[in-house]
Formats: sequence, C-alpha cells, structure tokens
Amino acid sequence: MPSADRIAAMTDEISAWRRDFHANPELLYDVHRTAGIVAEKLKSFGCDEVVPGIGRTGVVGVIRGRTNASGKVIGMRADMDALPIEEQTNLPYRSKVAGKMHACGHDGHTAMLLGAAKYLAETRDFDGTAVVIFQPAEEGGAGGEAMVKDGMMERFGIQEVYGMHNMPGLPVGAFALRPGPLLAAADRFIVTIEGRGGHAAKPHETIDTVLVTTHIITALQSIVSRNADPLEAAVVSVTSIHAGETFNVIPQTAQIKGTVRTLTPAMRDLCEERFRAIVTTVAQAFGASAAIEYNRGYPITWNHPEQTAFAAGVAGELVGAEKVDTAVPPTMGGEDFSFMLEARPGAFIFVGNGDTAGLHHPAYDFNDDVIPVGVGYWARLAETAMPLR
Repeated sequence: MPSADRIAAMTDEISAWRRDFHANPELLYDVHRTAGIVAEKLKSFGCDEVVPGIGRTGVVGVIRGRTNASGKVIGMRADMDALPIEEQTNLPYRSKVAGKMHACGHDGHTAMLLGAAKYLAETRDFDGTAVVIFQPAEEGGAGGEAMVKDGMMERFGIQEVYGMHNMPGLPVGAFALRPGPLLAAADRFIVTIEGRGGHAAKPHETIDTVLVTTHIITALQSIVSRNADPLEAAVVSVTSIHAGETFNVIPQTAQIKGTVRTLTPAMRDLCEERFRAIVTTVAQAFGASAAIEYNRGYPITWNHPEQTAFAAGVAGELVGAEKVDTAVPPTMGGEDFSFMLEARPGAFIFVGNGDTAGLHHPAYDFNDDVIPVGVGYWARLAETAMPLR
C-alpha cells in the first residue's frame, strides 16, 4: 500500500505546483504552458513514455510497474483548463491573467495526478501499467472526447479509466460517488424567432417576436412540469434573451439560448422531442417562425457498477468506509469525462474540498489540504487494481 509518509513529504512540493497553475490559468485547448510543465515533470519523474499532443493539447504519461504478468492497463485522468472568470480573492498566488481563473479546481486535479505519477514512477509497486491522462478543454470544449477520438484508449491499451473531481461542501478526507448516472447530459439550444418588425405604436401591423418569445419560454417549462416523470430529473433553463434595441420598435427577430440537463437517455430524447414541438408550434400559433439549433453536448456521466464498487473500496481503505458516500445524489452539472466512460468501463469520484466557495465562483480556491488525500487515492487505486504477486 502507498506510503502515507512519503506522500505527506511531497505535499508542499505538489502545493507549489498547484499554486503556479492557479496563478497562470489557461482556457480550453490553449493550455500550452500547463501541458508543457506537465510533460516536463513526467519526463523528470522517469515515466516510461510521455506523449504530448493527444486531443490537440492533452498529455499522456505511461508508468510500467515492476512486473506485467497481469497485462492490466489502468487510466487515471485529470483536467487542466481554467474558466473565463475574473478572480475575486486576495491570495498571494491569485490569477495573473485578467478574466481567467481556476474556479473549478483543475489546478488541484492536475497537481494531484502529477504527484501520484511521481510517486508511482519512484515506487512501481504494481503489476501492470498506469497511464496518467492530462486533459484540456473540459470546460465546454469536449477535450475528453477529443482525446478519445485521437485514439488514446487504443494507443495506450487502456482497459479501465478513472476520474476525480473536488466537491466544495464535502469534508476534506471524504469521498462520494454512485453507480449509474452521476452527472447529467448537458445539451444546448439557440432559437431564433422571426416575426414582422414595426412601430411599437402599431402592434397590429406586426408579429411581435417579444410576445412570441415570452410564450415560448413559459411553455418550455411544461416539459419538466407536465411531460417528465416527476420521479426523474430534468432541467430546461433559458439563460439568454435578446430582442430589440430601443423603446419604440417591435423587433423583427428575437433569440433565446439555454441548456437542457437529463440523467437518462430516454429523458434526453423526450426533452428534445418536446422542446422542438413546443418552440415550433407556439411560434406558428402567433404567425412567426422559429429556427432551432439544438446541440447534444456532454453525455451522461455514467459510472460502471463494478468499477464504482472498486473505486469506493479503494477510497474506503484510504479514509475509512464511513467517509465514503456510495449513494450520493446525482448532480445536474455536466462533465466530459463521460466520453471516456463511454469508451471504457470506469468510475468518477468526488473528493471533499471542505467549506470553500462553490465551483465556478470567483472566490473559489482549491483546498491544498486535499492534496495528500487525492494523491493517496490515485496511488492506492493503481496498486490495488494491479497488485504485485
């Protein structure tokens, strides 16, 4: 089993890496600095292979155990990108880049997996191959999908894949996960309503796109309240409305944007079907037309039962079974680790970040007290999945 003392001794160094990433955030696929540091460190650790440029700017490191009688290959993934948010903290390592910050803890995820890679490359107390995956563009860019489409699973022979994300509000030293749906499918829509513009004093001569838009928004709420099974989760949120520029003109066009979140394939299909029907027919009822762009985004993050039980057991051995919630309620947030779970069996787990600001909040900061817990989890997972005989 991993040496807690060795991991504890590495914590300050890993924290320094994390704070450097935090001070220098990068967005989506433009993570060249972060990916370069990751690749450089993996090489310095003595990884057997270090391959940059997977999924455009992703980095993969290969660490072979002392033996390989098992032939097992386990993938472990961290995300590297930040968010387009202006940081509102007074931290000494606060973001140096205006309008960008690590508001989701990917700086911590990257640093912890780097720490685990260093530990595993030093000890190699396992029988098989550990593959560490550093992914770009989790925040809306589908970097996980890009790495999968780039042939990562086949190229490195990955048989199972595991991911981890911090969770504010969950105590440090605690974990949470569940089999089946853990995070929602995240779909997006843009609807452009075309009517007949004109003078606001003569509404009878127009087809009022503002009126049409408000009726569409109201009717869309019936999908969740009247079409979805009350025992199943679904969210339909209109998050942007644009129509007109001044006070005395009824606009020719209007546009709404938003998101649909679901936890089952059947509900995902139902929501899209009803969305299209409602938007089209409500617009037609007022004499307007509606052009719909409906894009299916990240799939449901679906934990495979066998691998979920294994991950829960690893976490329980590390912190005690009583600190591992194996039936945490799903969240309607999205996560592009879902693409990797579609490609290979595996599990995604939450690790407690303590009492901090929430994810995507301008005052958020990853809690460095989580570092030995996360590194210990990764090291134990590799050694438990591929034990030396």
